[in-house]
Amino acid sequence: MSGAAARAVASEKAWFLDSEVGERFPAWTRGNAADVFPEPVSPLAQTLYIRPGLAAGLRDADISMGMLDWDEFEDPENPDLFKVFGGYLYNALSLVRVFGARMPGATPEAIDNAFFDSRDQVPPYIAEPWHDSPRHAAMLAETMQWAMSTTSIPELDVQKALAEQIRDSRPDLPQLTDAHLIARARSLVPVLQYMFDTGMVASTVSSLGPGVLQAISAQLGDPSIAIRLLAGIEVDSAAPSHAMWALATTVRSSSVLTSVFDAGPAGALDRMRELEHVDAKEFLGELDAFIRLFGSRGANEWDVIAPTWEVNPETALSAIDLMRRSDESNAPVGRRSASVAERDRLIAEVRAKLAGNEEARATFEAGLRSAQVFLSGRERYKTNCIIVVGEIRMCLRELARRMVERGVVDCVEQFFMVTNSELDAIRQRPGDFRDVLAERWTEYQILRTLEPPFVVNGIAPTRSDLTARSAVVAQAASGEVLTGAAGSGGTARGRARIVHHPGNLGNLEPGDVLVAPQTDPSWVPLFLAASAVVVNVGALGSHAMIVSRELGIPCVVSVVDATDRIPDGAMITVDGTAGTVTLD
Repeated sequence: MSGAAARAVASEKAWFLDSEVGERFPAWTRGNAADVFPEPVSPLAQTLYIRPGLAAGLRDADISMGMLDWDEFEDPENPDLFKVFGGYLYNALSLVRVFGARMPGATPEAIDNAFFDSRDQVPPYIAEPWHDSPRHAAMLAETMQWAMSTTSIPELDVQKALAEQIRDSRPDLPQLTDAHLIARARSLVPVLQYMFDTGMVASTVSSLGPGVLQAISAQLGDPSIAIRLLAGIEVDSAAPSHAMWALATTVRSSSVLTSVFDAGPAGALDRMRELEHVDAKEFLGELDAFIRLFGSRGANEWDVIAPTWEVNPETALSAIDLMRRSDESNAPVGRRSASVAERDRLIAEVRAKLAGNEEARATFEAGLRSAQVFLSGRERYKTNCIIVVGEIRMCLRELARRMVERGVVDCVEQFFMVTNSELDAIRQRPGDFRDVLAERWTEYQILRTLEPPFVVNGIAPTRSDLTARSAVVAQAASGEVLTGAAGSGGTARGRARIVHHPGNLGNLEPGDVLVAPQTDPSWVPLFLAASAVVVNVGALGSHAMIVSRELGIPCVVSVVDATDRIPDGAMITVDGTAGTVTLD
C-alpha cells in the first residue's frame, strides 16, 4: 500500500489505533466486551498488554482446547483477537462460532445464545468449508470430557498465589527510576498471558454445565429450574462486598464514624484523618487492609487508565455509605446462606425426580459440578488477572505523576494516551509528546460520549457510525413489559434508580432496583443494598448473573436500553426467573 493510500485508510478510522476487520473472522461484537471494557480502551492498555498479553493468551487457550491450529489464526505471532473499533474493544464473534461449529453437540447458534446478547444486529452464522474439522471435534470432545468430570482447576489456585505474591512484593514505586517503572510494568505482561490462557479455557467451557442443567430442566417441564440451580456459587468477585459490609458495620456501630458519613462520603477520608478518635483510626486501618486486598478493583478495572479503589478510595466509601444505611437482612453472608439453602432444596428435588433414571441422574450431577467449578473458576481467573493489571497500573501511574510534574501532560490520565512503543522515547524526549498526547486526549474524551455499533461485520465503522450516548430513546409506558434474559431467580418490586457509574450513585437508596448499563466487580457492593438488578447487556456467563445468583438477588440482563427506557424513580417489578421487567 502506498503512503497516500495508507494515510487515507487511517483517516477513515474513528480512532488512530482502530483494528482492521480481517477476512477469516469478519464478525465482532460488544456482547460481553461491554461488561469488561465499558469505556474506550486507553492506547497504553491496548498496546502494552491487551494484544501482547490477553490476545496471545486467548490464542494459546484456543489451541490447547483443540479449537484451532496455530496457522488458522490471522497473524498468530501477533494475534489481534480483541479488536478495537471506534476506540472500543470487541469480542471475536466469528471465532467463537467456529468453536460451536467444531464442538460435538454444539452449534454456532447455541454459542451465540450462551455468550452474547440476543439482538437483531447479530448477523447469521455463515458456514465455511474449513470450519468442519473431525480432528478438532475429537480434541474438543476430550476437552469437554475433562470439563464435565474434573472437580477443580488447580492451576487457578497456583495463579492466585502468584498474583498475591506479585502484589505483596511491590517495591517502593516512588523510589524507582523511570526505566525501572517501565521495566516492571512490561515484565508482568507474560504473567497476564499465562493467566489469561488458563482463564479463557475455564471461561469457554463454563457454558457446558449450565447447558446440561437447562436441558434437564426443560425435560422436567420447568426451564426456570436451571437458573435457580446456579444460585449461591461462591465467587471471588463477591469477596470485596463482604469486606465492605464489615466496614459498614463498623461505621454503624460508631457515633463518631456515623457523623463523618452523615456529612457525605466525599471528603470523609480527610475528615477522619483529622480526628484523633480511636474509632477513626481503627476504621482507617481497616480501610488500608481492604485497599491492600482489593484495591485493584473498580469500574473499568481491566484498563490501566481506570481510577480503581486504590487510586480513588472515595468510590469505595460511596458503596460503604450505602451499605451502612441498609437493613442487616441484606448482609451478604445471610443472603448467600438463604440462596444456598434454596439451591440445595431444589437439587434434592431434582434428584428425587430423576430417581430410577441413572443416566439422567449422572448427567445432572456432572452438569451441576461442572457449572459450579467453572463459573467459580471464571471469576477467579479474572481476580488473578486484575491483581496483576493493578500492579501494572500503579507503576504507570507513578510514571504519569512525574510527567504531570514535568509539564508533559495536564493530568495523570492523559499520559495513558501514549503507546507501549513510545514509552522509551517519552522517557528520553518527553517534550516531543506534549502536543500529540493532548490531541489524543481530546479525541479520547469525544469517543467516551459516543456509542459504538453492537456488532461489526466485515466493514470497520467510521466516526459517522458511532452514535451519541445521549441520543433520545423513547421511555417505556406504565404497564409495559421489557424482556431480557433471566439472570437470577426471584421477584422483587421497587423504585428504579438509573446508575451509570458505581462511584456516582445518584438517588440510589436501600431497597431500590439498580438499573445499570453493565456491571463489573466494582458494582457488586451496590447489589447488596438493591432489591433487584437490571442490566442493559449480558448473557449466561455475565458478571451480573453470576454475582446476583451468589447473593440471591433477582436479576434480568440484556434488557436493551434499560437505562434509557426505564424512567428513573418509576416503580417496577423484576422477575429474574422469567427475565422480565414490568413498569407499574
